[in-house]
Parts: sequence; structure tokens; C-alpha cells
Amino acid sequence: MNDTTPPLQPMEREQLRTESTLVVTVKSSSEFHDDVTDGIEALERGDAVDSPPTISFTSYDDLMETLTPRVLDLIEAIHQEGPTSINETARVVERDIKNVHEELSRLAQLGIIFLEEDGQSKRPVVWFNELVINLSFDLATDDTVAAAP
Repeated sequence: MNDTTPPLQPMEREQLRTESTLVVTVKSSSEFHDDVTDGIEALERGDAVDSPPTISFTSYDDLMETLTPRVLDLIEAIHQEGPTSINETARVVERDIKNVHEELSRLAQLGIIFLEEDGQSKRPVVWFNELVINLSFDLATDDTVAAAP
């Protein structure tokens, strides 16, 4: 993932709200490209593409730097408490607003959360009920280990 990921459009947000699971993986750029190409070709043939929303990182380090325990706690607090603004989110997690704002902006850019305009405020929304992390340790046999925080 990089910092130039485009924001989700309203239609994409509504489609994601019907999902309950976000899958997070680590894939090389070429693997990601192949998956996207396969999906596009399937759509062009008129085949149904039934896969859960997935975010792929290009390295384990990038994944671990993004989804730290502190960030996972933030996501869980938003899901459970439903704060109505970034300020309220910072109060809920008892953290500095600047740091919370930076983390929420990054998560929104990646599509992990939404930041919905609500007057002068932005309300963070976690659109999934389950986050599943798939890590492949044996690329030759494609065995994966799943962990859900």
C-alpha cells in the first residue's frame, strides 16, 4: 500500500457496508497485479467474482507497521463505542488528538475505515465486524495461517 491510494467513492462505501469481513494479506506487487487482472478478466467474461474485500500489503513489515496493536485497539474502540467525531475518538481511547487524527486519516486512505462528514466533524466508521489476516509462510505450497485480532 502507498499513500496515494484513492479514497472510496460513495457507491463503493455502500457496497462495503454489506460485507462483514475485511481480509488483510501480504502479496508481492506481481501477485497483486495478477489477482486484479484475473478479476477483471472474470468480470469481462460475465463471471461472478465472489471474494471478500481484501487489502494487500507488499511486505510483512508494512502490514505490521500499519496494523499495530495500538491501531487495532483504535479500530475496536470505534466499532464498539461509535464515536461521533475524531475528537470524541481521541477521548474514548485516551490519546492525543493529533496522533489519532493521523492514524484515522491513514486508515481511511487505505479503506479500512470511513471518515464521514457530519457538519464540522468527521465521524470514523468501521464498516466490518471481523478482520482476518492471512499470512502465507510457505509460498511454494501456498499454505496460509489466519489470525483474527
